[in-house]
Amino acid sequence: MNQRHVNAVVVGAGAGGGIVAKELAAAGLSVVLLERGGWISFEQHDHDELFTRLQLAYGPDERHPRMAQTTPGQWRRVISSESGYSNNAACVGSGTVFYGAMGWRFMEQDFRMRTTYGVPENSTLDDWPISYADLEPFYEKAEREIGVSGDMTTNPFSPPRQRPYPMPAFPYNREGRMLKGAADRLGWHAFPIPMLRNSVPYRGRNACIGCRYCVGFACEINAKNGSHNTVIPAALATGNCELRINVMVSEVTVDERGRARGVHYFDGQDQAHWQPADLVVLAGGAIETARLLLNSKSPLFPNGAGNRHDWVGRNLQGHTYCGAEGHAAEETYDDVGAGATIAISDFNHGNPGVCGGAMLCNGFIVTPYSFTRVRPPGAARWGKAHKDFQRRYFKHRLEVHGPVQEIPLFESRVEVDPAVRDHWGIPVARMGGRRHPLVLEIARFIAAQAENWVREAGATDIWTRVPTGLQGAGGQHQAGTCRMGSDPTTSVTDRHGRVHEIDNLYISDGSLHVTNGGFNPALTIMALGYWVGHHIVQDWRGGRPR
Repeated sequence: MNQRHVNAVVVGAGAGGGIVAKELAAAGLSVVLLERGGWISFEQHDHDELFTRLQLAYGPDERHPRMAQTTPGQWRRVISSESGYSNNAACVGSGTVFYGAMGWRFMEQDFRMRTTYGVPENSTLDDWPISYADLEPFYEKAEREIGVSGDMTTNPFSPPRQRPYPMPAFPYNREGRMLKGAADRLGWHAFPIPMLRNSVPYRGRNACIGCRYCVGFACEINAKNGSHNTVIPAALATGNCELRINVMVSEVTVDERGRARGVHYFDGQDQAHWQPADLVVLAGGAIETARLLLNSKSPLFPNGAGNRHDWVGRNLQGHTYCGAEGHAAEETYDDVGAGATIAISDFNHGNPGVCGGAMLCNGFIVTPYSFTRVRPPGAARWGKAHKDFQRRYFKHRLEVHGPVQEIPLFESRVEVDPAVRDHWGIPVARMGGRRHPLVLEIARFIAAQAENWVREAGATDIWTRVPTGLQGAGGQHQAGTCRMGSDPTTSVTDRHGRVHEIDNLYISDGSLHVTNGGFNPALTIMALGYWVGHHIVQDWRGGRPR
């Protein structure tokens, strides 16, 4: 079935897609926003820890399998509740519905990693085609329109900003106060974590009540900010945007002139549709956006839309998490959510002999079932010893960790599987690759700093968490598969997110990232959404892209 022609179709109602849809609709363009999941409310799943933590509450369901690499050249079929899936949620708002809501800006060096560190052997480390200064106004717009609480006055490593955060920072919890004193004694520079959560009532939404069920759960009082409760309602309110949920996009159609004509999709009843549009924006996340491009074949692009030089799906990155934790003599647990309150950026850059680094922060409240998986190496996983550990550590845990900035590799990638199909008959994503060996060196260095921090804060029986192997790509915070760049032979889009050689096809999600920073990337994805949306509107002339 052919749908009414519109100016723009946006695929994916997450952080990037929701923002682009709002920017275009507010500028007067007619927009259709397509989302593979539905609207999720707190009442549907409330605080059901078992259901939520098995990654089923927010999708995707078993109709969306993937293939995960087990050994080089070997893959296994996985669903979203299994390890190796590298999950992104399938719902309006995507991960912004239930994320931990850290609202980090990347640092200036994060946009010029090649200039800062050179190119490690066998890597594709490069500079972004835009600078922090280019993106700074769009970071600010995201902080104000979506809503961020924070205070960087005690962080000398913070990148320059024109205005303070629109809401004050959250206070340190009990663990945060212990870590603050330790950081001061070590000569480190602790500060409150910036949060996409309301510390005070903001734009008609409530202030956070400190609920322990935050990360991994929808917010019962609408105090956690994402695209689902900010920009998407604003887009719909313009009257220029239509949201269609529970639809699965299978292909971007590209004509003989190399222009995107629209998308094919299946609705909630598995009926096929074609949505024609003047321009197409893909915002399905680093894995699904790459998959969609690779499945969009045409005579001009037999290997997938925008894939003439074999860069679509390449440079798949996530974050290699590492850290340290131990037992504190005094109780650290005060039942004030979200739990994560304090961070340092002393080790993001400038570490001798290390390419990059990571911020370090304390963790979110880990609910009892999830805590059963928090154990030092060799600890009992069942029986009395297991229960004794649970009783002794649960309220006495001191823990800090960080997301190591990974070094991209050309062979770490998303492909489409030649044999396995999803529920709709669409070839599924197949993730393969490895970490660069230097990533493990960075992780060991960061974990050692984490160990120093928790020991100074009074922890004993400390253990560190550092990955031991190179296997794995994607994981948490997937990025990099459609990197932006100035050279069409080594990138997928230009500096504005426009796919090289398809001048009305854009991307607005983490796949644009050349590198992924040593921070949670949500705010950068949002800033890029404003950046891409701004340039689409700027280039819109006479009812079509210029």
